[in-house]
Amino acid sequence: MEKWRAFRNSPRYEDAKGGVVKKGKNLLMTILQIILIVGISYVILSPVIGIVAQSFFSDADSANPMVYTIPIEGTLERYTTVITQMDYFRTLGNTLIYTIALTLIQVLICSMVGYGFARFDFPLKKLLFGCVVLMIVIPNHTIMLPQYMTFRSMGLMSEATPMYILTLFGTGLRAGLFIYIFNQFFRGLPKEIEEAAFVDGAGTWYTYFRIMLVNAMPAVITVTVFSLVWQYTDSFYSQLFRIPTDMLLAKRLSTLQNNISANLKIMNVRIQRLYVDAGVVLTILPLLILYLLLQRRFIEGVERSGIVG
Repeated sequence: MEKWRAFRNSPRYEDAKGGVVKKGKNLLMTILQIILIVGISYVILSPVIGIVAQSFFSDADSANPMVYTIPIEGTLERYTTVITQMDYFRTLGNTLIYTIALTLIQVLICSMVGYGFARFDFPLKKLLFGCVVLMIVIPNHTIMLPQYMTFRSMGLMSEATPMYILTLFGTGLRAGLFIYIFNQFFRGLPKEIEEAAFVDGAGTWYTYFRIMLVNAMPAVITVTVFSLVWQYTDSFYSQLFRIPTDMLLAKRLSTLQNNISANLKIMNVRIQRLYVDAGVVLTILPLLILYLLLQRRFIEGVERSGIVG
């Protein structure tokens, strides 16, 4: 007892007490963080898990009120039917060609424009960069009518040519954001890199393509992933310019429920939704594979390219 009293009156007791309290606070914060992460993850992933699960439902599972997530009589019939109805593999090939081509053009053009704003001084530079910022904040719907009238007068509707023209001139889908990302990244690179290249006799184009663009690879990967995803899932421009349905999986998906009703004579809306769920899974599957392949580089690019919020 005397030893315990002596220990309580010693500095070691206060240190031990403080250590226990600190460990308790850390444990409590860890538990709260886990609860928060699990809660947010559930809110985000619950609809996705529901769609994936329901795409395997049989007709009996759909009619059974006791079945919510895990099907009792699972079936792959939805997928085989949807692959046929969407002409999946041919449409996926056309979509990838269209999306990758636009992405490559967009990365090249936006990186050049961003580099120009970051490194060169020219008349009306601030005004033009203000226009780039306006491209980010102004909704596409405000300029859809002039764009539609312009390309219709040129006879370029019902094809993908308008999208290629807009992208080549740096005004394509989300081009303002991509220019801003490249501008911020190039401004963060030391000018000594270019000065050393100029001293060695390198020209502007050689320095840009062989040195600056290589060093901007995190921004390139970030813009590439964003552009691929947004071009792949675009519905605004594809409807505005009436791009053919067989060029985009997203357009095939939007007409899938009507096709199921007309071609398979399925009038039950609940059953139709099961086919649509299978179509959603097949449509987002390439994007999931892309993200898994580029996850580490994508996160690094987001951290280094100045994207916040």
